Amino acid sequence: MAGLAALLAVGGLNTVMTPGAQAADNPYERGPAPTTSSIEAVRGPYAVSQSTVSSLSVTGFGGGTIYYPTSTSDGTFGAVAVSPGFTGTQSSIAWLGPRLASQGFVVFTIDTLTTLDQPDSRGRQLLSALDYLTERSSVRARIDSSRLGVMGHSMGGGGSLEAAKSRPSLQAAIPLTGWNLDKSWPEITTPTLLVGADGDTVAPVATHSEPFYESLPGSLDKAYLELNNATHFTPNTSDTTIAKYSISWLKRFIDNDTRYEQFLCPLPRPSLSIEEYRGNCPHAS
Repeated sequence: MAGLAALLAVGGLNTVMTPGAQAADNPYERGPAPTTSSIEAVRGPYAVSQSTVSSLSVTGFGGGTIYYPTSTSDGTFGAVAVSPGFTGTQSSIAWLGPRLASQGFVVFTIDTLTTLDQPDSRGRQLLSALDYLTERSSVRARIDSSRLGVMGHSMGGGGSLEAAKSRPSLQAAIPLTGWNLDKSWPEITTPTLLVGADGDTVAPVATHSEPFYESLPGSLDKAYLELNNATHFTPNTSDTTIAKYSISWLKRFIDNDTRYEQFLCPLPRPSLSIEEYRGNCPHAS
């Protein structure tokens, strides 16, 4: 091979020979190679459309809004359902819809049956929303039903843990300043990113996100991101740090896209936006 390369270099051709031009090893890979600026951007590479789902047309949850890549040229996408927190509606987590969808996901921000629903109920509602999304929704043909995840704020974050516990086939869970009376989750096998806030007085990290994280199996792909100078309600408005690491987590574990490992490993260090980050580097697929 070295001799051939040398031969081809004669006359200034400098042709580089590689062992076969290979297509992407991962069929779920979507979008261009990521950069820090691309995952921190308010919008990713995909144009986004949205569809309203009336509470009257569904059972098991309170309706919501589906955000999805407009183009179908790249094939199917993974999907994520997102629950609001106690007393909240989908408007409180709406910013995540286009932010995540523009990176190559179908995102369903939901309303719950009542604003007072507890985490176990919100977990069931997230799963009902995913079932609707993949079985009945107008965008079901755009979704790979084997690549699903859940997110949620506060009690919706506690609900995302409940959903992951109930349905091990989920590929990713991201509780955002999660709240749950159950502090121990050794049953979870879904890769989980827990996001806490250093100034959270509603679900303090010492009694919620940190014990949730510590209770997850040691062998699990898991991480704990504690936001710096943040509150319980930081996830209710557009936040670059939440978006950056949520996108990286969803891409790595829903899409098996190892191009995003660079943002998760080596572990992020404390900064103006990160108080602390714990975790393990993603395991090989």
